Amino acid sequence: MSRVLDLPSLRPGERVQDTFLVLDAEQKSFDGGACTVLTFGNASGRLASAPFWDREQAMVDGVRRGHVVQVLGEVADYRGRRQLRVTSLRLLPPAGVELGRLMPSVGDVSRLWETVDAWRAEIRGPRLAAVVDLFYTDADFRGRYERCPASVAGHHAALGGLLQHTVEVGAIARTIARAAGADIEVVLAGALLHDIGKIEAYSWDGVFDYTDAHYLVGHVVLGAAMLERRLDEAPEPACTPAERRLLQHLILSHHGRLEYGSPVPPLTLEAEVLHWADNASARTASMAEALHDVDAFADGPISQKRVWQLDNRRPYRCASDWGRPAQAPDG
Repeated sequence: MSRVLDLPSLRPGERVQDTFLVLDAEQKSFDGGACTVLTFGNASGRLASAPFWDREQAMVDGVRRGHVVQVLGEVADYRGRRQLRVTSLRLLPPAGVELGRLMPSVGDVSRLWETVDAWRAEIRGPRLAAVVDLFYTDADFRGRYERCPASVAGHHAALGGLLQHTVEVGAIARTIARAAGADIEVVLAGALLHDIGKIEAYSWDGVFDYTDAHYLVGHVVLGAAMLERRLDEAPEPACTPAERRLLQHLILSHHGRLEYGSPVPPLTLEAEVLHWADNASARTASMAEALHDVDAFADGPISQKRVWQLDNRRPYRCASDWGRPAQAPDG
């Protein structure tokens, strides 16, 4: 794979000539009139264009979200935020383009799979292991799961993001379960199953987007339905009816409240642990991403942007070594 241009590291004055994915194409109105603003992206991040005003509209006519474009321009600063002033833009056919270098990605997922499979091997309950294996021994499921994002525009919105989120949830949930006296194996099974519905709720062909199933059903209920189908299709019952309901409950309650997408609240200790572990992974990932937004901190340590995933808070960059001794350089 060819080298990916590091968009977050670009500074005003740098020239850019590269291929990007159009993540968004917005029509905006200002005092100066109407304009179009494109958001370009690749595996390293995203960068918004300078506005295309009336005299430049011909350059972006027909350019839509999900298109691949070759861009020539220069990074500029506008009120403390970087933007790419485009001097030339050409629409490219998607065939032959390495989409992996244009879409956000967590990179190599082999270590994530090693963690998941090691955890699966630790499940001593044969019926619990059998239910998890209905999904995680299926090559097609694994292939889709390792590509799926965990969200389309929020936490872990990257190829492989769902698998990364799952490992984070599993690690957090196992720790809480030990402290709370919950059944660690049941909590782990919940972590591995709670978001399976996202492979039917999201699409990741060119851009991250929602499927019709997301709008009509939602990933929480889709996941419970997927569990039902796999259990019904198994040649022999993988678990008892009561155990089936407990696993369904883990999936259906993991968002905690109806207004957040769960038709039922957590009613078991294991479901409560899973809910907070899922929430912790999502919130901390959103905070970490916000703190790495180079355009949000041009004027100081408090973010210029409010982050909707964090209840519209403005994150604060804390920079202190706390008196730690400086580390010697490598070599």
